[in-house]
Amino acid sequence: QVQLVESGGGLVQAGGSLRLSCAAPGRTFISNNMGWFRQAPGKEREFVAAIRWTGAPTIYADSVKGRFTISKDNTKNTVYLQMNSLKPEDTAVYYCAADPRPFFGIPSSAISNYDYWGRGTQVTVSS
Repeated sequence: QVQLVESGGGLVQAGGSLRLSCAAPGRTFISNNMGWFRQAPGKEREFVAAIRWTGAPTIYADSVKGRFTISKDNTKNTVYLQMNSLKPEDTAVYYCAADPRPFFGIPSSAISNYDYWGRGTQVTVSS
């Protein structure tokens, strides 16, 4: 089972920024599309952003478009989520996920297309 490891979460004031990282120790996923999802207390897990294995294109949920940026550094086997202009409603546990289909053409927003998940990192935005 591939284990993804997220880091970079924390407590930040509204309007601030955080950068999340996702690594896969012992496994490369340079040929996989990657995604970020989040789950707030009492809510279902939802899509945030996804990126094709080549680094483009990227897709975003409407709620984060223009504020968040997903990127992929294949030399470091790491995926990032840069989060700017954070809002209290962005508070959630953020999960990194990998699509198991290698060299797949289009990044997906569907949770069911991701087989490999990390344990999540908490992001809390205070007002």
